[in-house]
Amino acid sequence: MNTTYIVRSVVAVAAVSILGSCGIYKKYETPTSTPLTKEYAEALTQTPDSTALGNLSWQTLFTDPKLANLIESALANNTNLRNAQLNVEVAQANVLGARLSYLPYVALAPNGAAASYAGSDLSWTYQLPAQLSWEIDIFGKLLNSKRGAKAALLKSEAYSSAVRSQIIAGVANTYYAIAAVRQQLNLSRNTAALWKETVQTMRDLKEGGRGVTEAAVVQSAANYYSILASITDLETTLDQLNNTMSLLQNTLPQEWDVTDRVDLSVPEVLYSGIPMAELALRPDVAAAEQDLAAAYYATASARAAFYPGLSISVAGGFTNLLGSFIKNPGDWFYQLAGSLTAPLFSRGQNIARLKASKVQQQQAMNNFEYALLNAASEVNDALTVYAKSREKSALLVEQVANLEKSVEYTRDLMLYSTGSTSYLEVLTAQQGLLNAQINQITTELARARSIINLYQALGGGR
Repeated sequence: MNTTYIVRSVVAVAAVSILGSCGIYKKYETPTSTPLTKEYAEALTQTPDSTALGNLSWQTLFTDPKLANLIESALANNTNLRNAQLNVEVAQANVLGARLSYLPYVALAPNGAAASYAGSDLSWTYQLPAQLSWEIDIFGKLLNSKRGAKAALLKSEAYSSAVRSQIIAGVANTYYAIAAVRQQLNLSRNTAALWKETVQTMRDLKEGGRGVTEAAVVQSAANYYSILASITDLETTLDQLNNTMSLLQNTLPQEWDVTDRVDLSVPEVLYSGIPMAELALRPDVAAAEQDLAAAYYATASARAAFYPGLSISVAGGFTNLLGSFIKNPGDWFYQLAGSLTAPLFSRGQNIARLKASKVQQQQAMNNFEYALLNAASEVNDALTVYAKSREKSALLVEQVANLEKSVEYTRDLMLYSTGSTSYLEVLTAQQGLLNAQINQITTELARARSIINLYQALGGGR
């Protein structure tokens, strides 16, 4: 078998392999196999609306100076965000490594030895060789590795953006929660002072023979101690919220200065449906797609493992060992070689790897579709809470106004009438007013949180 025949055979094998491996060079494309992913792919081609809620900068939405300072501090100091940014640097290093894999491998391995035979003088041999080897990526192994590393980098960047969005929303939610609990505390303390006066009034009426019994006195006292107990719960909640803010700021626990009341105003939110164009910009959705892209390239790499590998190596250097002779001084030498290695049987490893890669790619596809559905669900939930909290807030304003009148009327009737109003009516009116006022603050907090959650759900703050 002559050399020409061998070369022709190698070339023929390579040509057939290339024709059968066209699929391993194809770049990842956003899937359109389902109505959901098709709508997503179409949304990616649209020009983003800069006025949409999710595309506004967080400084435009959160204009409270105290809140803005806390958000800036958290973005600068938060440990989770730092780690996410470090993961981006790791991915960048992996991309660099994948790019450099196209370059040749160079090694220098000098060596020397001495030998003596039958009492002769030592004979020294030495080599100063340099070796260069280069893998020719004719079957896309290095290409898919580089593309996979790039997808991993984009995923890390998207995850970092998602963490940034979460921190902004977390600081804003905690900020307004602290404000709401402080409002409830002030309200409860002021109400406790009024209820304490009611207890004393009941005692005075009883002692004055105005128809108030001991039962009325102890019942009003029980209400008073009840609100004192609720104040301790609010103080505990406030302490926990301050601790949460401290963690977000990456600092030791402390009290935080916030606004006096929950007051977050935004542009009118009008959505007739789930805006896919904005969901497509969510960083967690982008991360899920890049995870799918990485799985796609992993499958392509697994396919490429079935095809031959072509490598060229060059060795050269200075030596005094030429064949079986020792020459002093030495001389230069060089070697050139090429090899084409085709896998025939690898104990099923390539087959198993390809099957596993296909399964993992399907898992990534499922996760990507779920990320889209979850994003739509979060937007829908936030929109519903926003709309209903606005309706509820308007109703509570009317309820509180009427209950304030009820407390005033029943108290006056008890003090100045001849017994047409019982102490139970007074206590019931007072309790109803407090509950409505607490509910009013809670509803305002729910409305503010719905705006914050909607902003995050639409990819805001990325």
